[in-house]
Amino acid sequence: MTPTAFITHPDCWQHNMGAMHPESPDRLSAIRDQMIASGLDQYVDSCEAPVATRDNLLLAHTGEYIDDMYAAVPERGITHLDPDTAMCPQTLNAALRAAGAGVKAVDMVMAGEARSIFCAVRPPGHHAERMRAMGFCFFNNVAIAALHALEHHRLARVAVIDFDVHHGNGTEDILAGESRAMMLGFFQHPLYPYCGTRPLDDNMRNTPLPAGTRGDVVRALVEEKWLPAMEMFQPEMLFISAGFDAHYEDDMASMALVEADYAWITTRLREFADQHCRGRVVSMLEGGYSLSALGRSVVAHIKALAGI
Repeated sequence: MTPTAFITHPDCWQHNMGAMHPESPDRLSAIRDQMIASGLDQYVDSCEAPVATRDNLLLAHTGEYIDDMYAAVPERGITHLDPDTAMCPQTLNAALRAAGAGVKAVDMVMAGEARSIFCAVRPPGHHAERMRAMGFCFFNNVAIAALHALEHHRLARVAVIDFDVHHGNGTEDILAGESRAMMLGFFQHPLYPYCGTRPLDDNMRNTPLPAGTRGDVVRALVEEKWLPAMEMFQPEMLFISAGFDAHYEDDMASMALVEADYAWITTRLREFADQHCRGRVVSMLEGGYSLSALGRSVVAHIKALAGI
């Protein structure tokens, strides 16, 4: 069994919301290039994401919403669902691959083919609500994966950890009140999507943080709040919404994390998973828009997942 696998797909490069849009195909290229430059690509097994099925999507979204996404695909050019979120002719297939990556990752981990998996996919997912696309997101990749683990593999409990600089409102919308899931996250506040300060249910552990927050504050949060809460909850698998836009080089927000902070957070989560979850971790790319910082941070994250 390989310690850590890597899932992506060429279709995820084809989704394009315009030349100046920050959620660009260059993000995946930056990750790929940094993995090659660091030699990390030699230490992880890579595989391709399948297309998510309608049944996969129905775990987190309504049939009406799924039909609307299919109907919204333009024949040519770009169509906007909101000022920040747009579809091109290739968007739907990329979104289906992104959601399918999480499902495949769960299946691989449960089959013992890898202990942890990082899914380098786009579009991201954590802003997609049950019936609403927003914030660059169409299907909620991490929620679909977590619910697949609960429904298909019959796990008793899972935890979703979101360290993107923006609150994962979509994941909260989908998982709030789900007694088998706990969501823990920090996010800069105030900042898009301007919610999360009042959790929707008791299974949400939302922590708003001010602009300028550095790694020492986040590390204390992990040690003093996240790990004790997860230890009480006893999840059987961890899911990570891995956004890297809290990096100090990223101008989408104003927090001040560095690669070493992402490595430390990931290491502590991996250690928890080793102790409580048989090492089972599925991590899915969310934000991160400074290309160099994104590539470096993802390499640090994957190395920490793999324990190398």
